Amino acid sequence: MLSALYPLARTALFALEPEAAHEATLKALECGVYPRGAGGDDPILAQNVFGLAFPNPVGIAAGYDKDARVPDAILGLGCGFAEIGTVTPKPQSGNPKPRIFRLTADNGLINRLGFNNGGHAAALTRLEARRANGGIVGVNIGANKDAADRSADYVKGIETFHHLASYFTVNISSPNTPGLRDLQAPEALDELLTRVMRARAAQETKGGPRRPVIVKIAPDIAEEDIPAITARLAAHAVDGIAVSNTTLSRAGLTDSRAGESGGLSGRPAFNRSTAMLARIYQATGGNIPIIGIGGIDSPDTALSKIEAGATLLQLYTGLIYEGPGLIGRIKARLAHDARAAGTGGLAAIRGRKAGEWASKPLV
Repeated sequence: MLSALYPLARTALFALEPEAAHEATLKALECGVYPRGAGGDDPILAQNVFGLAFPNPVGIAAGYDKDARVPDAILGLGCGFAEIGTVTPKPQSGNPKPRIFRLTADNGLINRLGFNNGGHAAALTRLEARRANGGIVGVNIGANKDAADRSADYVKGIETFHHLASYFTVNISSPNTPGLRDLQAPEALDELLTRVMRARAAQETKGGPRRPVIVKIAPDIAEEDIPAITARLAAHAVDGIAVSNTTLSRAGLTDSRAGESGGLSGRPAFNRSTAMLARIYQATGGNIPIIGIGGIDSPDTALSKIEAGATLLQLYTGLIYEGPGLIGRIKARLAHDARAAGTGGLAAIRGRKAGEWASKPLV
């Protein structure tokens, strides 16, 4: 019932400034005003990834629940997992407002938020309070803008949340923190991942469980850099790769706000992010699970991400335009196609069009 009312809710939300609309949806989730996922998930959608049992592959991308306010509500919407953050050691306010812009003519969004969040301590308190509730809840970690040693900030994230994060996402791909994407360069990536993996090992030595580490990369890395970057990720035995963050590309935009600075998400980012995903899938031989992100706003686009090589999916901007009913529609489509492909579950359709997508230009 609530999903059917989303067209009316969208009209009301779009009458608000984007950041105010975002806050309104968070408050609604905190108050329990949201449609629950109907029934259990189709068993064909279940997967064991990174050693975790995902009931379905659909999650909401980091940036929505920055401060761990609503992970249980996100799971309640029917998502197979939630991811909070990006969270930094110290609170920071982010970039000056306005810093989010709807591109309604293109079904896109530009943001230059700049890792605004309440810091480790606030998120930790909330995650501790809901720990007994279960479910897969990942923690997306980042570095403060003014950090003298950014790698040290990621290490602090591992140390702070290791005892309760289902997994970690190391976000080195936001375009809104100056210099952050430099950490994707092979030498810098080596140094960062050496320290992150050492920090994780130290927590395991103390008796903590093994926590998967995912690295989130940008869709704008140069094609010639893909082999070197994926080689470093494989060398450090990362558990997964998230492809991708927002893009700096403005190809094909028609909206009057297209000139705003920041990262572009939503429908205009779909082709570039999916073509990059397929290239990463091929470069890694399909041996490292990929979270597909960017432009998923329909069952068809979700299926395309899986066919390009994704194991899991994350949505955000698509939900702004389509509403929470999109989650159920995606799951139904993926279950249908997986069953039509045989008995192998989602693995039967994963990567079957990777070659086709990898041949597309990165635009």
